[in-house]
Amino acid sequence: MTRTLEWQVRMYLSEEDGTTRARMVLDTGTAKLTGRGTARCNPQDVDVPEIGDELAASRAMSDLARQLMRVADQDLEAVGAGPGNTVSAPYGWPSA
Repeated sequence: MTRTLEWQVRMYLSEEDGTTRARMVLDTGTAKLTGRGTARCNPQDVDVPEIGDELAASRAMSDLARQLMRVADQDLEAVGAGPGNTVSAPYGWPSA
């Protein structure tokens, strides 16, 4: 089977009073997931907004990745595969 899909990803960043917030939205066409991340500047540190953007964005991506893995795990278990089954590998189709 050959498939080609395009998933849309949008990253929203906002900064206020030394705190940067990131919100990343993944739209698969059938579902939407939202990851969130925050970065705070230590009052003793130099305020470099780009660093806050990078940290908050990476944390939002990590949050989104965990959510997507959770959905994949649930889908695997729904078809009889995944970590909840007694197969020798962590993932795979069950033995017949």
